Amino acid sequence: MSGRVGDLSPKQAEALAQLRERVQDVLPQCPYQSDHFLLRWLRAHVPLCSTVQHLEFRKQMKADTITTDWNPPEVIEKFLSGGMCGHDREGNPIWYDVIGPVDPKGLLLSASKQDFIKSKVRDCEMLQKECDRQTQRLGKNVESITMIYDCDGLGMKHLWKPAIDLYGEVLTMFEDNYPEGLKRLFVIKAPKLFPVAYNLVKHFLSEDTRRKIVVLGANWKEVLLMHIDQEELPAAYGGKLTDPDGDPCCRTRITYAGPVPKSYYVRDSIKIQYEQSVSISRGSSHQMEYEVLFPGCVLRWQFASDGADIGFGVFKKARLGEWQRAGQMLEVLPSQRYNAHLVPEEGSLTCADPGVYVLRFDNTYSFVHSKRISFTVEVLLSDFLSVQFDECLRQSFAKCSDAALMIICFT
Repeated sequence: MSGRVGDLSPKQAEALAQLRERVQDVLPQCPYQSDHFLLRWLRAHVPLCSTVQHLEFRKQMKADTITTDWNPPEVIEKFLSGGMCGHDREGNPIWYDVIGPVDPKGLLLSASKQDFIKSKVRDCEMLQKECDRQTQRLGKNVESITMIYDCDGLGMKHLWKPAIDLYGEVLTMFEDNYPEGLKRLFVIKAPKLFPVAYNLVKHFLSEDTRRKIVVLGANWKEVLLMHIDQEELPAAYGGKLTDPDGDPCCRTRITYAGPVPKSYYVRDSIKIQYEQSVSISRGSSHQMEYEVLFPGCVLRWQFASDGADIGFGVFKKARLGEWQRAGQMLEVLPSQRYNAHLVPEEGSLTCADPGVYVLRFDNTYSFVHSKRISFTVEVLLSDFLSVQFDECLRQSFAKCSDAALMIICFT
């Protein structure tokens, strides 16, 4: 049995009756009281307390009126890309997320975290209202959305830790308060960095949500047309839908962002919590070893120094735990001096080969000052679809003749 209205087993029907009885005191506060709504929580295996907490969440966020009574800051409206455009062949609304043009740092320097979360609540409520309209128009229950996740231009700037932390909070909000709200998510134009990016956020997603993620290959336009009528799909994505002025990207419905002008900035920097700190004596250095077992992993670092600049470089050596001078190792990222006492530094390195990578803070040039360095270093793994998401795999996607695509069940 599907666990939906009209297709319930006796056990499922009993669970629905029990849930309705347990929330009868608080349910009248919620605009959604139908069996369809309650069954979404049961299918997602959400605890009863979470259903009650959702009502408190709606009250705090003023979710019932957020689409009419609240507008996001201008910088979010203009520079946070995405939008609702069209419906799939079964009538579900389609939401587009366009990743490449987004400027995460500029956005976070220009608006509060709460504003971002509220804007996503507003989007969710807007999509729910569209589902309600489709339910009335089509005469059948429509309760979930199709998403198209355009990863063209996905880069390391999108994996900036404060941005990932915020994105994780948004995903958690979605999972906790909009269960079964996603019908399917198509990932298109996924670059080699996508597996690394996915690993950073997948733990925020439920198993059910992971199963709904579909990664498409070179034939993504053909596949989208199997699920979306060409009149409902923007011409830029393989359909025939355009704006009244002929724009194939449908920019009146989908925002394509870009760099945020500094005139929007309301703060100079974002406070970063570093995981470690070390004092480096004058005329000395400090080395940290990281063993990378698979090609395609990414080393990412952030650091700041107190009082004066610091040298930094990345090297590679053969054995773990064997100390070597910089001149005895293979220089991967040339060492240079950074004004990390003025502006925190951040960077990354995609490790083409396995091995022991050494991150080295250099204070050997200073005969007067010791330096205190605060830093965070991460090894971002790429274990999606084995280890590598290389061109060979992309070609295998393109050769896939199955009309239903290649569905990746992330585990």
